[in-house]
Amino acid sequence: MRFFNTTGPVVAADHYCIPPLERLNLAEVRRLIRDKRYFVLHAPRQTGKTSALLALRDLLNAESDYRCVYVNIEGAQAMREDVERAMQVILGTLSSWARLTLSDEFLTENWAGIFAEFGAGALGEALTRWAQADPKPLVLLIDEIDSLIGDTLLAVLRQLRAGYVLRPTSFPQSVVLCGVRDVRDYRIQSTAENAIIAGGSAFNIKARSLRLGDFSQDEVLALLGQHTEETGQVFSPDALETVWTQTQGQPWLVNALADETCFRDEATEKQRRAITADDIREAQEQLILRRETHLDQLADKLKEDRVQRVIEPLLSGAEERRFIDRDLEYVRDLGLVAQDRPLRVANPIYAEVVPRELTWVIQEEFEQETAWYIDADGNLNVVKLLTEFQTFFREHSEHWVTRFQYQEAGPQLLLQAFLQRIVNSGGRIEREYGLGRMRTDLLIVWPRGDQTHKIVIECKILHKSLEQTIAEGLEQTAEYMDRCDAEAGHLVIFDRREGRRWADKVFHNRQTSRSGVEIDIWGM
Repeated sequence: MRFFNTTGPVVAADHYCIPPLERLNLAEVRRLIRDKRYFVLHAPRQTGKTSALLALRDLLNAESDYRCVYVNIEGAQAMREDVERAMQVILGTLSSWARLTLSDEFLTENWAGIFAEFGAGALGEALTRWAQADPKPLVLLIDEIDSLIGDTLLAVLRQLRAGYVLRPTSFPQSVVLCGVRDVRDYRIQSTAENAIIAGGSAFNIKARSLRLGDFSQDEVLALLGQHTEETGQVFSPDALETVWTQTQGQPWLVNALADETCFRDEATEKQRRAITADDIREAQEQLILRRETHLDQLADKLKEDRVQRVIEPLLSGAEERRFIDRDLEYVRDLGLVAQDRPLRVANPIYAEVVPRELTWVIQEEFEQETAWYIDADGNLNVVKLLTEFQTFFREHSEHWVTRFQYQEAGPQLLLQAFLQRIVNSGGRIEREYGLGRMRTDLLIVWPRGDQTHKIVIECKILHKSLEQTIAEGLEQTAEYMDRCDAEAGHLVIFDRREGRRWADKVFHNRQTSRSGVEIDIWGM
């Protein structure tokens, strides 16, 4: 039986998969290789880059025009900026792949002697001699290029650039560099030169930069359909829609949700019944709680300044951007934000992971009983909950908000951390935020038997007059309630102006929007 792959390249015999070459613009890739171009393939981690490279290698080697070798040079990362030792690792690894892929012993027999003669410059000379040793043009696919750092990365890029004019008889006809980021975005700290070197200048022979995209909705349905076809287990229409909505086609997320749902409990009745939307959401929660490596690596990037400059205003609903284009390109390359406009977190699962990761420790420090906010019918008493948070915020916010790295979004994050511990016992929170929204939308979904209660909590920072902020917030909250079919709405206004007394900031009343919807308003 095949299964959903969440680790390493896909193997069609073992994994449900979308054929990797179908995810490339193969006609363009062929043209670039034919025209002796050097180019870049990049995409976020666990998107399918390596699977695509290996499939391309096998395709080219099955034909008669080229000999193609794939090599992963991540092992040289451990050598840091020791260029000579890194070159030893790269040449040794490349010789192994050539031997295994093509039964080509040239590098195995010669690279040590070339290294002894040329040292840190041995890669370029080795590629020259290797290309000359066989009349068939050489295509080289270099994976994890951006795992290298500093002078080691510069040495590789510059030796490839220096040999470019010798192609195809005395250097590879085409070289593909593969990594998370486009080489133009590299800012390489050279210890030897005591300078920052731009990747574009170190590798200015790049013809194109290709990005491997996420799955389309049709590809998500096709992937899940392979499981149904082979096992008979179906996904309900709501489950299929939920997978697409929550992942937006991010390949690892799609496979991880499906694997968690279909295979995590092999002995249960779940394997014989239809997969529901509730099953998918439960799988999502388990992935987040386990802090799976993919999500943990992504969350770790939140600590970087250039990531914070992009993500923080999204969380706070800031009106203006405070980041440069280079920051945005980097965060898009990581896959944290969507490729298109409006600027937003890439998918709802990441939108869930980001605030929970930023507030993880603080969530654990909240001590809340599970009974006081639940009424006799098992419903969530949000008025009681927000009253408690209002008191907590007044007494402790100055201390707690300063503990956040993302202090601009501190009040919203503190509220979400407070709610998360509560809602985890019986519901979930859905989040919407983005640059220029001037608000953060939270939707509490609280299932009870055959019914599902939905409560909107909209957060706004007081920038204008209180009256104008309330007026705008009422309409925004009412619109969001209508869109989500929510039964109750709460507008929370954080007044962060200096010199204001808490007695003037804290209030609770109820007002009616222009559309006639009653909404609780909370000042903090």
